[in-house]
Amino acid sequence: MTDSDLTGKIQQIKLIVTDVDGVLTDGRITISSDNRESKKFYVEDGMGVALARLAGIPIAFLSGRYSEATTIRARELQIKYCYQGQLNKTLGLIEICKNYQVDCNEVCYIGDGLVDIPPMEKVGLAITVPNAHQLTKKVADHITTNSGGTGALAEVVEWILTQQEKYDDTLNKMKKEVYHKK
Repeated sequence: MTDSDLTGKIQQIKLIVTDVDGVLTDGRITISSDNRESKKFYVEDGMGVALARLAGIPIAFLSGRYSEATTIRARELQIKYCYQGQLNKTLGLIEICKNYQVDCNEVCYIGDGLVDIPPMEKVGLAITVPNAHQLTKKVADHITTNSGGTGALAEVVEWILTQQEKYDDTLNKMKKEVYHKK
């Protein structure tokens, strides 16, 4: 894929859908002896969500497994659509697209596992992380510099906003919101 092809794809993006385990986390799940689960989320990804929201690009979560930790993180980040327990991620992707009234070619999907390949093949821009499965890397249009759980989502948001020439304006909006709230 040429740089101009990739730039053209980025210009069409109106929605970002991301997997959770392996993208927003490093893929490890901690389960204690009392059956409590915990995950580590990277705080800068929260800033990425805020930037995307200010730029008018919503973000949705689409996870193959259910986790209360994911529900809590989605609520914290004001993620409107957080689909979990969806092994057929293409069906979840289609439903999210309907909810946001966008075509699949206007979606950036970020995934890392084999279960992410079908939705990655359906969207306009498919992104993965360096610690992804090798077959997932083969279908990706782009591989982030940051690994899953270390700011990959924030990196993608900044990259898309920069390519769409919205980054500086979005940062200025954020500064105004922060300073006006004080």
